Amino acid sequence: MHDESRKPIRTISSREIYRNKWSRWREDIIERANGQRGIYGVLDKDPACIVIPIEHAADGDYVWLVHQYRYTVGASFYELPQGGWEDANVDIEEMARGELREETGLTAELMQPITKLWIAYGAMNQIHHVFLAEGLTQGETDRDDEEDDMTVHRVRVEEFEAMLLDGRVMDNCTAAAWGVYLVWKRGR
Repeated sequence: MHDESRKPIRTISSREIYRNKWSRWREDIIERANGQRGIYGVLDKDPACIVIPIEHAADGDYVWLVHQYRYTVGASFYELPQGGWEDANVDIEEMARGELREETGLTAELMQPITKLWIAYGAMNQIHHVFLAEGLTQGETDRDDEEDDMTVHRVRVEEFEAMLLDGRVMDNCTAAAWGVYLVWKRGR
């Protein structure tokens, strides 16, 4: 564990440079322990969640994925259901259940928190809560306007793992959540 009282970087000043309903950008003037000053750009976002919906069927295990276009990289990919509600004080499990239902139409009998991870913490301040969803029931989706191109896919676990390696899944949060899930599952 690290000693928080001995931070190697001190904030001299901070100013917000942009804000929208999803995020806040700030620019900080910092000073390193050696006295050298610099600038740090930080993207602040409210907590988010990522859900691993697993279905245990007679013919094997399946994971539910969404497929959508990601404007920032100009391509469409598969990923685990995930998102946030732009509220710093949100009930995390309620948000996880809500994101799962909104994006996939699924409700879960069991919503098990596994861990939490920072998303791209070299430039972003956002925590991602990882949940396992089991005991799934299909219903209707309720997507945001930004998700109108999203499709839902039930994929065998073996196929999903192949997708992580062949470029159909390139979302680091999906890959990290799956890796943490496998470690968590092995320890149970």
